[in-house]
Amino acid sequence: MCVQGVRKREMSEEVGASRSPSSAAGGQVPFLHEELCDCDSVPAKCKCPAAPSSPVPDNPQLQSRASLDSIIGEGCRIQVSVILPVHNSECWLDECLKSVVEQDFEGTMELSAFNDASKDNSINIIEKWKLKLEDVGIRVVIGGHDSPQPQGVGFAKNQAVIQSSGTYLCFLDSDDVMMPQRVRLQYEAAIQHSNSIIGCQVRREPLDSTERYTRWINNLTPGQLLTQVFTSHGPTVIMPTWFCSREWFCHVGKFDEGGKGVPEDLLFFYDHIRKGGGVFRVDQCLLQYRYHPQAATHSVLEILWKSSPLELADGEEEMETIWNHRVRFLEDRALKHWTSFTIWNAGKQGRKLYRSLSPANQKKVAAFCDVDENKIAKGFYTYQESKERRKPQIPIQHFKDATPPFIICVKLDLTGGGFEENLATLDLKEGLDYYHFN
Repeated sequence: MCVQGVRKREMSEEVGASRSPSSAAGGQVPFLHEELCDCDSVPAKCKCPAAPSSPVPDNPQLQSRASLDSIIGEGCRIQVSVILPVHNSECWLDECLKSVVEQDFEGTMELSAFNDASKDNSINIIEKWKLKLEDVGIRVVIGGHDSPQPQGVGFAKNQAVIQSSGTYLCFLDSDDVMMPQRVRLQYEAAIQHSNSIIGCQVRREPLDSTERYTRWINNLTPGQLLTQVFTSHGPTVIMPTWFCSREWFCHVGKFDEGGKGVPEDLLFFYDHIRKGGGVFRVDQCLLQYRYHPQAATHSVLEILWKSSPLELADGEEEMETIWNHRVRFLEDRALKHWTSFTIWNAGKQGRKLYRSLSPANQKKVAAFCDVDENKIAKGFYTYQESKERRKPQIPIQHFKDATPPFIICVKLDLTGGGFEENLATLDLKEGLDYYHFN
């Protein structure tokens, strides 16, 4: 019998209950077609499946390998499933999977890996590590498909969740590395914050990459984890650090499966906030967060690096889609509570935000404000694209003369502290008197 809270090597020698091939540990199971959760009920009533269904027959794209008996004894529930989507990750998988083996969490763990049409040696590396993982008492479930094209990160994450069985989900990108205490510390936090996404601080690899973004990730205050959800940085705890209960994940829904270029983590995060979810960060560095052009988080931007005009147009369209999601979320969560507000930045970004607002929210804009004397000297901004016969003219003021609340369209940590000093002189409260949309 399995002892709760202790993961022992002897667990692999216990005899578990009989299982169907599709739910057994080990082996590769096909991708599954049931929905994660369609209910809008409270989490306690969520019927989200916690294990894979039977293989779908008559589909040559689906592979299913011989099942192995569960290494977890009958009646012993998996506490944490590490959710690992994989696509052409052979360069990083050894280091990534080694970090799973080295976790100091003493509860029951499972690795749920889903291979999304990798064409390299990824699946063989996973199979090699499966034996090492099982040897230390970590159950392994491997799913995947060999279609000509990958189905996308959102699809792979959803499939890895469906085929898993843990009470809690620990998301891991295949190019990242967990610190040994990650699962233990985030599990402890998740028990205390049952309706929250739990994140952590990160160490960027290489160390000098995306320094401003990394400072933002690691230094947000607990309050800013909820007030800075509108910025271009995306979720205030980054996706590769996410840890949450299965129950809450199913309550929120699932990741968007639109494929390459879809910000599935951002859309899930927005739905999480809309449904009353919290955000908590363990203030320790628990993940080595790798930066490279092939990373899935760069899928929207990478098209912009190419020379083809058609590809460039596609990339700009995807970036515009993300912008529109952000604007709609801002309107839904903040602007609907205000009768008027000021846009801080009379330049390109501020004017773009104004043009992107709904007509009702455009009418709420009392003024633009800035520090640039040339912009202020113009006196007003004329919205020439307006369909109204009399084109709206919005005043441009010095920030000291402007009236809060503000939507701030100035990027943080880029002016040598000048903007931050100006903001501090107004003695305003973030989340009440202003929000960042930079």
